Amino acid sequence: MVSAQGGDRFTLEVRHVEGATVLKLAGELDHDTAEPLRQALEAVTFDGGERLLVDFSDVGFCDSTGLNVLLRGRLTAERAGAKIELVGLRRPVERMFRITGADEIFPVYADVEDALAGHPQHH
Repeated sequence: MVSAQGGDRFTLEVRHVEGATVLKLAGELDHDTAEPLRQALEAVTFDGGERLLVDFSDVGFCDSTGLNVLLRGRLTAERAGAKIELVGLRRPVERMFRITGADEIFPVYADVEDALAGHPQHH
């Protein structure tokens, strides 16, 4: 497991589970804290068909900077034949993804177990 810090307000841990890499985020994802996520997305080596699950279950806030980092990461993943999927969106974060339409771009799951089982959340 790799940990990265975005100051006192944001942490990121990387772990590998069967068939996927999980980025476990915690805190507030915004302009001042998004750099560890950008670096983690750049560091992931995507092999065709790999899944990257971004776990937001401990994130209470995400602004447009965090969303843009994810959108850029998605393009990189897609070019490699992989995909980024979102897990555990809490209400304020889920609302931002819904308002911007990003919840239609990324598969969204209630938790890591549902993602691994292939049970997406319904809107």
